[in-house]
Amino acid sequence: MLQTLSIRTRSRNESRDVTAEVEHVVRASGVTNGICYLYVPHTTAGVAINEHADPDVMADVEEALRRLVPHHAGYQHAEGNADAHIKAVMVGASQSVPIENGRLALGTWQGIFFCEFDGPRERKLRVKIIAG
Repeated sequence: MLQTLSIRTRSRNESRDVTAEVEHVVRASGVTNGICYLYVPHTTAGVAINEHADPDVMADVEEALRRLVPHHAGYQHAEGNADAHIKAVMVGASQSVPIENGRLALGTWQGIFFCEFDGPRERKLRVKIIAG
C-alpha cells in the first residue's frame, strides 16, 4: 500500500512533525508487523527522525543547517535555491521505521519530521507499508 500525504509548509526552512499523520496511515493499513518506508519526492526537502518531545531540538537543527549552508553564498545554481538542494542531500530523502503491534516502533523521544528547505510550498510525503 502506497499513500501520499500532502504537506503544506509555511516558511523557507521548516521542520514539521508528521509523526501523527504517518502513524494514522500505519493504523489504517491494518499491518501489525512490518516496515514503514517514507520517501520525499522533492530535491529541496527531506525527511528526518529526531527528538520530538522538545521542539527546541529541531529548531537547533534548522539553525545549524542555516549556518552550515547559508542561503546566499555564491553558488553556481542559478535558481537561487542551491542551499536547499545541499540541505536536502544532508538530511536525506527517505527513512524506514519498523512496525510492531500495529504501531511505529520509534524510540521514546523520536518523531518523524518533514524538512522543508525551499518553502513555503505544497509538498508530498510518500508512505509505503509492507507487512512481514
